Amino acid sequence: MLPDLLVDPTTLLIFIAIGFAAQLVDGALGMAYGQISSTLLISMGVPPAAASAGVHTAETFTTAVSGISHVAHRNVDWRLFFRIAVPGIIGGILGAYVLTQLPADTAKPFVLAYLTALGLYLFYRGVMHQHTERQPKIVSPLGLIGGFLDAAGGGGWGAIVTSNLLVQGSNPRKTIGTVNTAEFFLTITISATFIAALGWKAFTVATSGLLIGGVVAAPFGAFIAKKVNPDTLLTFVGALVTLTSGYGLYRALT
Repeated sequence: MLPDLLVDPTTLLIFIAIGFAAQLVDGALGMAYGQISSTLLISMGVPPAAASAGVHTAETFTTAVSGISHVAHRNVDWRLFFRIAVPGIIGGILGAYVLTQLPADTAKPFVLAYLTALGLYLFYRGVMHQHTERQPKIVSPLGLIGGFLDAAGGGGWGAIVTSNLLVQGSNPRKTIGTVNTAEFFLTITISATFIAALGWKAFTVATSGLLIGGVVAAPFGAFIAKKVNPDTLLTFVGALVTLTSGYGLYRALT
């Protein structure tokens, strides 16, 4: 990592900017840090397993700061927290293991196709969202699926869990805070699985930049969640993820 920085220190600044922007959106919406970061890393030529490993290593720190901020602002529903965190951890271990067993060239088109579909879904949710508050009925399966796809795709925990809970009528502020806080424990598990499979090579210049930018932005997440219209941000995030991952998928298939 140090030789890369000595050759081109500006590279770190690019990843810091990506991490900062991604975490601001994630803090406001409870989603999209992994999607934005992974999509850009894969589009820049980083193998899917390495991209997911780097993003989750950085997220271990950013979600810790974000979770503390949401707890401080009383944005966490602790009953909901345990219902999504435990199955999410199980799904995360399975997803990380599956991704590390696939060759990079084989995994890349599938991961980009998943991220493209995810971007389209985010865009749709931003444009069409109408919310009526009620208690969600399907919770634990969302944690399991969200954890698996988050590890396998380098992102998706917030998009799957937060969006589906909101569709079922869960309180937006509590949902975003709870999903963000649970994500800390998920990322620790996924990062440990990747490190066990890939070694410390998962910790790169990209990881350092994402970590620094994300940690700086994380304390603002809980505040932004109260002040900014989530649907507006969600629409832009969906468009960004769809365009970048769609272009990456086109390059991978041609």
